Amino acid sequence: MEKYRKEDRELRQQTKTPVRILHVLGRLDRGGAEAMVMNLYRAVDREKLQFDFVLHTEEECAYSAEVRKLGGRIFTVPAFSAQTASRYQKAWRELLWTHPEWHILHSHVRSTASLYLPIARKYGMKTIIHSHNTDSGKGLGAMVKSLLQYPLRFQADYLFACSQAAGEWLYGKKACRGKRFYLLKNAIDTGRFAFSEDSRTKKRRELGIPEQALVVGHIGRFEEQKNHRFLMKIWEAVNAGFAEWEIKQESLGVSEVQGKLEGPARECVLLCIGEGVLEPEIRKLAAEKGFTNVRFLGSRSDVNELLSAMDVFLFPSLFEGLPVTLIEAQAAGLPIVASDTITGEVMVTPLVQMCSLQESAKAWAGKIFQAVGERKKELQMSGEMSGQEIAVSAEDWIQERKYGSQSAIRRIQAAGYDITQTAAWLSDFYLFLEADAAVRV
Repeated sequence: MEKYRKEDRELRQQTKTPVRILHVLGRLDRGGAEAMVMNLYRAVDREKLQFDFVLHTEEECAYSAEVRKLGGRIFTVPAFSAQTASRYQKAWRELLWTHPEWHILHSHVRSTASLYLPIARKYGMKTIIHSHNTDSGKGLGAMVKSLLQYPLRFQADYLFACSQAAGEWLYGKKACRGKRFYLLKNAIDTGRFAFSEDSRTKKRRELGIPEQALVVGHIGRFEEQKNHRFLMKIWEAVNAGFAEWEIKQESLGVSEVQGKLEGPARECVLLCIGEGVLEPEIRKLAAEKGFTNVRFLGSRSDVNELLSAMDVFLFPSLFEGLPVTLIEAQAAGLPIVASDTITGEVMVTPLVQMCSLQESAKAWAGKIFQAVGERKKELQMSGEMSGQEIAVSAEDWIQERKYGSQSAIRRIQAAGYDITQTAAWLSDFYLFLEADAAVRV
């Protein structure tokens, strides 16, 4: 097999065709890991690098069409179960054997990677395992995943993670101190997520949301990890406390915070973006609670514009690796209220407030109201605005939001979360592996 891979390298060098990197995912929907991979794919020089994908579903996914348009290819293997383990490994052997053009395998799947990484290495491929989380959840399935993923720290050539916490959880602290471990930050196209007044106006009009409304947003798959049941409890507390908060804002003379209007906000709206197995249950729960101000928007390709339409971002997850959506929200200048189970590495700007999941829903609602009222303080603390600019922004909330977004983007770029920097590093890493493998053959 190595002979065929060597011949493929020589042919590619002669024809100057791009190196094809094989990425492994469960699906290609709009999740955190998938979004990160697609951000990288859009940013790399595709005349030098191309991405192919192995998925564990034959369904057309959210990013499938874009992948093909960019020049990528999509392959499938059967979903894994205890009864199909041998069939699963056989599918991998056949796939890798018939594609000698793949020399680098980058897996974003943890649990079953221990079954195909040894096959890839046997065929002479360089292997990367990538940790995107800090927990496997609960129940028997989580126990099986934990058993399957333990060998990964020994099997893969290189260990990647989106955060130090995600790396230490999957590989252990000792491995994360070694030379095989790399931190690949969940970078974004910062310019794409910058606050836009036009997008704010357009999206609110499309959704029928008044300009003066308080809009709270959440993005995430409808899975246990994202904690949607508690999200609904928080929203119940927000509804209960909204009228009192609105009167307080008016009495303080800060009703302009909600937009360029003369009066205070007259309603609050929750935008839930995402889809998943728990969506019917959460929709039913919202209906039972009588919520008429919750919008279920499904999977969206206009998340950057929707972030501009929001006033606060709410994220009470049970666990996360390093959620790319929180980097995106910060780039949009959004104040964020998130659970303290998420690694502090995500706090790139002063816009993020952490709250314990042990706190009551009412306490979380209070954090949301506080976040809206204290945006100017966060900007002052950042040191990015002069006193004159602060005074102007107090009169015009939109201008203030723009300054907040610009300040956040500078911090995000400085912290290494800009996709241009990350894509350049990863491209060099892939090309180094390709050249090193060619030398060793």
